[in-house]
Amino acid sequence: MNRCNVPVAPQSFKHLLHACATLRSLDFGKLVHKLLGEYPPPFLVNLLLQMYCDCGSIWDARKLFDEMGERNLGSWVIIISAYANEGLLESALQLYLEIQDSNLEATPSIYISLLKSFSDISYLEIGKQMHCQVIKAGFTNNVAIDTSICNMYAKCGHLESAERSFDLMHEKNTVSWTTMMVGCTQADKHEDALRYFSKMVNENVDLDDFVFSIILKACAALDDRKTGNQVHGLIVKLGLESEVSVGTPLVDFYVKCGDVESASRAFERISEPNDVSWSAILCGYSQIGEFEKCAKVFKSLRSEGAVLNKFIYTSIFQACSAVADINFGAQTHGDAIKKGLISCLYGESAMITMYAKCGRLDYAYRVFESIDKPDTVAWTAMIAGCAYHGNASEALTLFRKMKASCVRMNAVTFVAVLTACSHAGLVEEAKNCLESMSSEHGVEPSIDHYDCMIDIYSRAGLLNEALDFINSMPFEPDAMSWKSLLGGCSIHRNYELGKVAAEKLLQLDPKDTAAYILMFNLHELSGKWDEAASVRKLMTERDLKKEIGCSWITVKSKVHQFVVGDRHHPQTQDIYSKLQELRFSDAYRENAILSEDDVSNVLAERKGQLLVHSERLAIAFGLISTGAGTPIVVFKNLRACKDCHDFGKHVSLVMGRTIVVRDSSRFHHFKSGECSCGDYW
Repeated sequence: MNRCNVPVAPQSFKHLLHACATLRSLDFGKLVHKLLGEYPPPFLVNLLLQMYCDCGSIWDARKLFDEMGERNLGSWVIIISAYANEGLLESALQLYLEIQDSNLEATPSIYISLLKSFSDISYLEIGKQMHCQVIKAGFTNNVAIDTSICNMYAKCGHLESAERSFDLMHEKNTVSWTTMMVGCTQADKHEDALRYFSKMVNENVDLDDFVFSIILKACAALDDRKTGNQVHGLIVKLGLESEVSVGTPLVDFYVKCGDVESASRAFERISEPNDVSWSAILCGYSQIGEFEKCAKVFKSLRSEGAVLNKFIYTSIFQACSAVADINFGAQTHGDAIKKGLISCLYGESAMITMYAKCGRLDYAYRVFESIDKPDTVAWTAMIAGCAYHGNASEALTLFRKMKASCVRMNAVTFVAVLTACSHAGLVEEAKNCLESMSSEHGVEPSIDHYDCMIDIYSRAGLLNEALDFINSMPFEPDAMSWKSLLGGCSIHRNYELGKVAAEKLLQLDPKDTAAYILMFNLHELSGKWDEAASVRKLMTERDLKKEIGCSWITVKSKVHQFVVGDRHHPQTQDIYSKLQELRFSDAYRENAILSEDDVSNVLAERKGQLLVHSERLAIAFGLISTGAGTPIVVFKNLRACKDCHDFGKHVSLVMGRTIVVRDSSRFHHFKSGECSCGDYW
């Protein structure tokens, strides 16, 4: 029409401006403004103003507003609301004050826009003043304004005032009730949120998807399965279970309550799950250790071109971290970079942990150094990575840098630092760290920190100090407290004290298989053969079975798994030939120690079993499958035994190869007959 010089009616311009606002098409909106000329019809001026605001161009909107020859109340409402919605409250309030100084009167819409923008305690006083203005203007019977007042008080952390305002409301709608529920959950008053929900149901208030989202969050925070199940029943009754906006919070509720089976069933009933739904269920799979399923679902989503989000990628990084899958983890990292879906700090911290646990501490450092301002989680992940690799000095250096950067430390940070000290025998450094927690950093030590300290004393052979520490703790010792002491007694052959620790441990956890192994070793090393035999008999009577020892190695992007005595690998003959060729003597010695791999074996069989522990098979396979000079990286689900640890040192010396073994405790880097742990693990 424009090119053909066909006159455009004012009503058509109205529709054009609506279209520009809906499509956020600022350039076309400016063209329409130009076509309207210098003096557009008055009824179109406010539409122009609204179009600029909807397109996010506050500057153009304010320019037009200042040039308007005649402004009506609608013009003020539009520009004030735009400033408020953009968080530019000083400008919005300045315009509001100009209205107060004029002959105009503020409308309910202006108050609603301003009140809903007061989002923290710093706005409480001005919010109270505006509440007074609302009362003076006689708008208190307006349900939208009354709800905005409740919302303002709740967001500003003054829940009592929100409740008083809510109780005085003549009319309440779904939004009003939901506002109070949100305020309660934000103030960690989840029981009050349940109370409001119960009243809503009893008063037959319409329930929408947002109501269910809030109440399920409250149930999850309280771990209230009973109420959550009742809410689920109500959702089914209302026929909302298949709606993604309701089904997704339901999945999230069950995941947070640790019931992934129910979460999976709820997920399957969602007709069209979105990225948030998938993220919730993937988090659930990761939480219960279904890491392979997690990866399988992710691969399927990616191949189908489904919409993914940053939380999904973070879950996959965590899954790769747990199974030490460096190949898939690196591929996922690259994919996330291409899509721009690496969550700042959380996703980056998950990658630091992933690379560290996959044996690539250098990659973990590169991710850490790429973060502009690392937060507590990122610093902690890097410190924990160094501790995991036995690099205590670097962990402590990072700890000092974190302190210098004025980043707040949390309880997990100190667990990481104490773990680093434990793996290196740094007793004094650990004591100083524990003492500084409360006094310097405002973090109260928990039983976990005290257990770390017990472990440090015990590993260092300071067993009496460890016992004194247990007796002086402000907490009742738990199973880990006594297990740490028992482990130290086993290492340093203190039979009498070890017997006390074992009795205490089995009182707290009579089914802890590791405790029996430590007891057996202690008896056996002290020459108490009858007692050692009784421990084995007791294990058999109680049908105690430990997780089967499993080791795996990745060669040419393929994962090869081995269990103790494994003869199923296609290259079994070559593997065992290589083991024989290494000539590492494993004759049963007087001081042989039972390992977790040997739980199901009788002592007479141990001599033959030592040769075929899973990590040895994996190392032998690595030797015949990789070129000279290539490091061999093996992962194991259980703690390495002393004999296999000696085997790793032997292989690194005679073969001139770097051997890296990650067991359930830490990384061991074997090179030239020495281990990075200094035989201290």
